[in-house]
Amino acid sequence: MNWVEIDGSYGEGGGQILRTSVALSVITGKPVRIYNIRANRPNPGLRPQHLHGILALKELSNARVKGAQVGSTVLEFVPGKARAKHVRVPIKTAGSVTLVLQALLPAMAFTGGSFEVTGGTDVPWSPPVDYLRNVTLFALEKMGLKVELEIRRRGHYPKGGGLVTGRVEPWEERKPLKALEWSRIERFAGISHATNLPSHVAERQAKAAEERLRELYGVPVEIETELSRSLGPGSGIVVWAETDKLRLGGDALGKRGKPAEVVGGEAADELIAQLTPGKAADRFLGDQLIPFLAFAGGELGVAEVTNHLVTNVWVVERFLGKIFEVEGEIGEPGIVRVVKRAES
Repeated sequence: MNWVEIDGSYGEGGGQILRTSVALSVITGKPVRIYNIRANRPNPGLRPQHLHGILALKELSNARVKGAQVGSTVLEFVPGKARAKHVRVPIKTAGSVTLVLQALLPAMAFTGGSFEVTGGTDVPWSPPVDYLRNVTLFALEKMGLKVELEIRRRGHYPKGGGLVTGRVEPWEERKPLKALEWSRIERFAGISHATNLPSHVAERQAKAAEERLRELYGVPVEIETELSRSLGPGSGIVVWAETDKLRLGGDALGKRGKPAEVVGGEAADELIAQLTPGKAADRFLGDQLIPFLAFAGGELGVAEVTNHLVTNVWVVERFLGKIFEVEGEIGEPGIVRVVKRAES
């Protein structure tokens, strides 16, 4: 069999290599073999949160899979015919819903379909669901991809229990994204939430972020507050800047003993740091858009060229050949250009 071979310890060496590799295997129909999975991490091999994305893509494409178990350092994925389906992903823990969707959305763009994912919606080391919905999906819509996403219930660490549902329309018209620098901030917006906690937690997070942003930029700031019930307590805030190009985001999670004002201030400060270089996309959006940019084309200015971004470019090019040109050093602002658009 003609495998695409992927070294899972390359570059950033984390779960993103798995998510992008398996999504591209489904899109291109090419079987993939990933070895050295997370080899340089304290607990090498597949973790439960990675398995959920792989199994969702297995279901979408009727794939044959070998090595899909916790601790495995080699995975073989042979896709079948991908078609529109309703994909259910029941994560029993607070495993990240958004990381599963990072694997599923690029592949579902080519089939259409719907999804239902339970797990953690607002958990450490992964994009909060409000960021995905309001920043990432906003950029994808500019590229012609329509995704509806509904947050039915929040899920925090350690219990999870969040529920996110949605639908992906087949990506008919792939529009190149040309967004290098922003020149104007129209407004700031955001969502501050508290689950199984008093309302003042969400309000204080919102007020701290609002004051910080208004003081610096003098444009309208509208941060909604949301109260909800779920399996366990938690809070968080996502803020974004609506510019003349895209949206840039910042976020923070609450935790026991951390004042709500500190949480709101952290999210605002992260957003300010992403706005400062003047590029159209923040550091997190840059790497999330790589698989989509490969097929849509265009050029994107990023607040920071991250190791995640460079690794994702490498994975995409293992499947599709030379697609990108990245200007800028890791840790610095830069530009990602599509030099040859991929055909699907």
